[in-house]
Amino acid sequence: MASWPGALLLLLCLFPVLIECRIRRYNFKVVTKNYTRLCSSKPIVTVNGGFPGPTLYAREDDTVIVRVVNHVSYNVSIHWHGVRQLRSGWADGPAYITQCPIPPGQNYVYNFTLTGQRGTLLWHAHILWLRATVHGAIVILPKRGVPYPFPKPHQEVVVVLAEWWKSNVEDVINEALKSGLAPNVSDAHTINGRPGPLTNCSRQGGFNLQVESGKTYLLRIINAALNEELFFKIAGHKLTIVEVDATYVKPFETETIVIAPGQTTNALLTAGKGSGSYMVAASPFNDAPIAVDNNTATATLSYTGTQSNNPTLLTSPPPRNATPIANNFISSLRSLNSRTYPAKVPLTVNHDLLFTIGLGINPCPTCIPANGSRVVGDVNNVTFVMPTTALLQAHYFNISGVFTDDFPGHPPHTFNYTGSPPSNMQTKTGTKVYRVPYNSTVQLVLQDTGIIAPESHPIHLHGFNFFIVGRGIGNYDPKKDPKAFNLVDPVERNTLAVPSGGWTAIRFQADNPGVWFLHCHFEVHTTWGLKMAFVVDNGKGPNESLLPPPKDLPTC
Repeated sequence: MASWPGALLLLLCLFPVLIECRIRRYNFKVVTKNYTRLCSSKPIVTVNGGFPGPTLYAREDDTVIVRVVNHVSYNVSIHWHGVRQLRSGWADGPAYITQCPIPPGQNYVYNFTLTGQRGTLLWHAHILWLRATVHGAIVILPKRGVPYPFPKPHQEVVVVLAEWWKSNVEDVINEALKSGLAPNVSDAHTINGRPGPLTNCSRQGGFNLQVESGKTYLLRIINAALNEELFFKIAGHKLTIVEVDATYVKPFETETIVIAPGQTTNALLTAGKGSGSYMVAASPFNDAPIAVDNNTATATLSYTGTQSNNPTLLTSPPPRNATPIANNFISSLRSLNSRTYPAKVPLTVNHDLLFTIGLGINPCPTCIPANGSRVVGDVNNVTFVMPTTALLQAHYFNISGVFTDDFPGHPPHTFNYTGSPPSNMQTKTGTKVYRVPYNSTVQLVLQDTGIIAPESHPIHLHGFNFFIVGRGIGNYDPKKDPKAFNLVDPVERNTLAVPSGGWTAIRFQADNPGVWFLHCHFEVHTTWGLKMAFVVDNGKGPNESLLPPPKDLPTC
């Protein structure tokens, strides 16, 4: 017999006059497949053999059911990045946070509803470094009959940006962890799975976008890269930004997009030229003194009827440290804040939090290359230790000894966060969470630190959208800076980029019971421990409470 949520869904589906209801079913087979890139071949982990994987299509308020079958030797879990998962945290996907991973030869059914969401998101593996190749797009169309709040495009195109290593990515991070040092950077960036022609592999083709003169196209751009923010631009064309992270924004025109790992951007492209071929470029943005993959991925925008031997109009990517270009793009983002799509910014704050985010150095006697130490990541000087039992299961079933709820709401030690680092760069370790009551409002200031080096951090919060109400360089001033907060039309996102040597302030309402991961979306920083979790307690009654776990939930 169906559970009461399932029975209710079935009942609603029997009355389509009252509510449009559709269940979208997908089968994801996690398999290994050989791919050739950069003139060399290797086996990679994929979904259904694709790199990138299949695009998941649905409409706002649809229920999505994805059966994931693990045919590889690794444990697997899939995260539906940006999906709110209202009361359905069991389907969120991060391994050992909301579920135990799917073992080899086993399967798990993810079941969630896209309540009140429309736009572009992404799905990806959320264990080890598998998301390097296990990722794809989520396209949530508006409800049938509901128009976009911008001119309807002639065609929509998914553009997935990523990275490629010649080596096995799991070997890359495992060797780094043994040494205590940073892992090798990628060998190339990719656009829809292809790096485009490179000097050391000129025969490697790139993605080709065919357009008709005079038509408008909606580009659904996704950064699925592991460790790098990226610039994106098209020679001879401007882009009109209409949405980020599946939330509509006030349209604005730009030549260059900056997009952090885990972020999405929808842009209108008007094919305003008569003919020709034009270079599409994805290149790194990093204004910190650290190693990056300096290769530019290229694709081609080709007008219908253009001859194959027609020369391609090139474009110069911005310098990798072009901070003004990145800041100009980020500061242009504003919520649409219309009557239909209002910006519901929390105006009162129940929990006022300050989290320092950055790196540290802890002892590691076996890390010979790093002289007996290793680089770690931390939030408020706590390097997160992954549990062996999923946090959500421990929370729901009251299993003791898995986590403690004493995560500090403020830094344990005050210092000049963006100045000279303290002499002791060692962190504490633990599996700590921060607990908030249901429906409380949270203001969280994320402060970068200069320990080792100031660096941008793309921070993703599971289970919620948030409003970016403030941003600045240097140390956050709790007396002065809030006076300049935008509480009218701040951009709404699920992933933000904390600037190098600066801070970002967000606000959200904790209206989703469960355990929700907060972490840097640079995979290397997540691996090092730059992560924590919020526990949101149940409210009153079943509609404000976490649903029971599904019967096929994997066990640890």
